Amino acid sequence: MLEFIQLLKQRYQIMLSQPENEVFKTSYQLRVEQLILTEAFIRKGQLIDRSPKQPFHLAIVGPTQAGKSSIANVLLAGNVAGVSPLAGYTVHPQGFCHQVSVNDCEELQRYFGRFQQLQQSVLPRDRYDCYSLTESTTHSPCFPPAVLWDTPDFDSIDSALYREGVIRAMALADVIILVVSKEKYADQSVWDIISALEPLHQPTIICLNKLSEGSEELLTASLKEKWQLARRDSFPEVVPLYYQKQAGMPIWPTLKQNVLNDLVRKVEHKKQLRSEHELLQKHWQTWLAPIISEHHVLNDWQLMIEGAIKEALTSYERDYLNHPHHYETFQQALAELLTLLEVPGFAGVLAGARKVLTWPVRKIMNLGNKRAHLADSSQEIILLNQMAEHLLIQLADNLLDSAEEGSQKLLWKEFSQLLRKQRQLILQEFSVSVQTYHVAFQQDVEKAAQRLYHKLQEQPFVLNSLRATRVTTDAAAIALTLQMGGIGLHDLIFAPAMLTITSLLTESAIGSYMHKVEYELKQHQLATVKKILFDDGIGQKLFALQAQLSRSTHFNISPEQIKTVEQQFTEKRHGLRLL
Repeated sequence: MLEFIQLLKQRYQIMLSQPENEVFKTSYQLRVEQLILTEAFIRKGQLIDRSPKQPFHLAIVGPTQAGKSSIANVLLAGNVAGVSPLAGYTVHPQGFCHQVSVNDCEELQRYFGRFQQLQQSVLPRDRYDCYSLTESTTHSPCFPPAVLWDTPDFDSIDSALYREGVIRAMALADVIILVVSKEKYADQSVWDIISALEPLHQPTIICLNKLSEGSEELLTASLKEKWQLARRDSFPEVVPLYYQKQAGMPIWPTLKQNVLNDLVRKVEHKKQLRSEHELLQKHWQTWLAPIISEHHVLNDWQLMIEGAIKEALTSYERDYLNHPHHYETFQQALAELLTLLEVPGFAGVLAGARKVLTWPVRKIMNLGNKRAHLADSSQEIILLNQMAEHLLIQLADNLLDSAEEGSQKLLWKEFSQLLRKQRQLILQEFSVSVQTYHVAFQQDVEKAAQRLYHKLQEQPFVLNSLRATRVTTDAAAIALTLQMGGIGLHDLIFAPAMLTITSLLTESAIGSYMHKVEYELKQHQLATVKKILFDDGIGQKLFALQAQLSRSTHFNISPEQIKTVEQQFTEKRHGLRLL
């Protein structure tokens, strides 16, 4: 699961870097932060597994100038956290080890990942992927041995630069200390953070800082109301903090001396996995929404291709196979039959040749000029090339229409650009494939002629009648002319001898068988064209455009990846780190 969360985060960050995605910037940035929080929280679970005796972690969080660093100094009973009247003074997570050694926290480096641990005194102002750990020499009665984290604000203009450090510190925390002032407690950014942390089930207190006399009750009531709007769990304890001029910092109330000790005792690491699951459930559908939308686009693209191919095949049947003036293939089979009628035994020679040859196109072409001539003069080839061009024009129009609407305009536009760039190459390759198919299909035409010839042999009277008639002499001349290249396939349809032989066969005892052979030849021809030219040919070229999409314009996470993760997510609800 951790790997998948990291992948999601990376893909969202890449999508955010594209100027075209400006409209999604706010929502995508929020999801990146949710993913950072989730990744960090899962890493915390791994930290607990590796180091069960890991010290407790308390994180002070809050908006700018709420007094977070001052509260850290109050709790540590010292002056260890740097304070400044300027907003954004703290820009790195700074941990203070209270009654624990820095060596006890060596596993934190794995938790923080690419963040570098540095001494507090050398934390750079222009680099934000750092954190510090400092041992506190004081002993505070306010909380037990633990690491107290002073964190940057999460609401200033510059906070986007160092927000990841804040999120990592919050996810690590066993206890959250929310610091707000009377000026900042109502800010929406505060309650957005509070709402985001709810699935982590961290014991929390609210430090209401910079109070003036008489305002505590009113502000506490308002805090409770806002908490109940943001979260479903119980309203936490509020610690009122009044500024003391003499000490130069707030005073921690004596009555609240043990509040943090009590919260730490409520920490239950054994519920970590359950909290991870709840956090994932809260955001899962939102994270996947644009990816699912992408899958719909890719599926629509495939359906668009399949629909265009289906329409092209329908046109092929209508304008060629079933067209009375265009369909030439069966007439060619009859012309081959005429050759067999004039040369008894020739069918056996052809059959023997097929056993020797494997009929690759190169060897087929070597059999003579007849097949090349047939391909050059074929109405079928002309129609197929026209259909391919129409198919690509239709797809281009559909892509332009899709690019004008919907939430995946960029994806549709890129498909349109890829198709436009490769259109000519696709058509050229299709034309070559058509020529190759047409030449190779001549063996099937000859097989059809042989089937008719063998059927005629079962009817000696019909066979001898055909040989004896005047039409046979005319037909032989046509067959010879066809082989020599003096007549085209389309001429066969209107040649008088061909009309006569067709009529004689139809009226003979094998008339029904002839129609069966013609029907089966058409079906076989349709299936061959569909598979070789459209499904395995132009269709595969168009489907392959999907793999050429830029990784910066879409998430590139497959349905199979999501299905695998969700299956594990369902089967191992309480073992997410096994994924």
